Amino acid sequence: MTATDDARQRVGFLETPDVSDAAQRMFDEDVADHGFVMNASRLWAYAPEVHEGLFDLLGTLTRLGSLSLRLRGILVAATASTLGDAYCSLAWGSRLADATSATTAGNVLRGVDDDLDDAEKALAAWARQVASDPNGTNDVNIRDLRHAGFSDAQIFAATAFIALRLAFSTVNDALGAQPDRELAASVPPEVRDAVDFGRSPGA
Repeated sequence: MTATDDARQRVGFLETPDVSDAAQRMFDEDVADHGFVMNASRLWAYAPEVHEGLFDLLGTLTRLGSLSLRLRGILVAATASTLGDAYCSLAWGSRLADATSATTAGNVLRGVDDDLDDAEKALAAWARQVASDPNGTNDVNIRDLRHAGFSDAQIFAATAFIALRLAFSTVNDALGAQPDRELAASVPPEVRDAVDFGRSPGA
C-alpha cells in the first residue's frame, strides 16, 4: 500500500468511516452546494445525525437572535480566527466577503474591525472574548452589547451560537480535518492571506 493509498483511507487522523445513507445525503448536499465533498463532512460521517442536530440548533439560534448572514459571518470569522481554526476561517471568511467585501473579511479575521458599524464591532469583540476567555467576561461586556442595540435574548442566542461554532471547530481541529484545497483556492486573496494559522489545506 502506498502513502497515497493510505491517505485516501483516512480523514484527518481517523480512518475513513463507512458511508451510511445519512452520510451520503450530507455528501450529496456538499456536491450540490460546493461541487465537492468537504473533508469536514467526511469526518462527521462518523455521526451525521449529530452534525445535523448541531446545525439544526445553530439554525434555531440564528432565528432567535435575528442573526443575518452578515452577522453570522462576523461571529464565525471572529470566533474561528481567535481559536486558530483555519478551516472555518476560510469558509466563513469567504461568506463574509460576499456579504461585505474581501477587505472587510480579511480585516475581521485579523481582528481589525474598522469597516464594521458599532453593533457589529461589539458582536465581534464579544465573539473573541467568548472564544479566548469566557471566564473573563463581566457586566461591562453585556452593557456594551445592550448599548449596541442587542436584546438579552439576542445576546444569549449569539453566545450560544459562538459556543456551538467553537464545538464544531474543536472537533475538526483536534481530529486533524484539513481545509479543502478547493476551498482555499476559491476564497478571495484577502481572506486567504489573513488565515496564516491552523492546519494547511489538504487533499
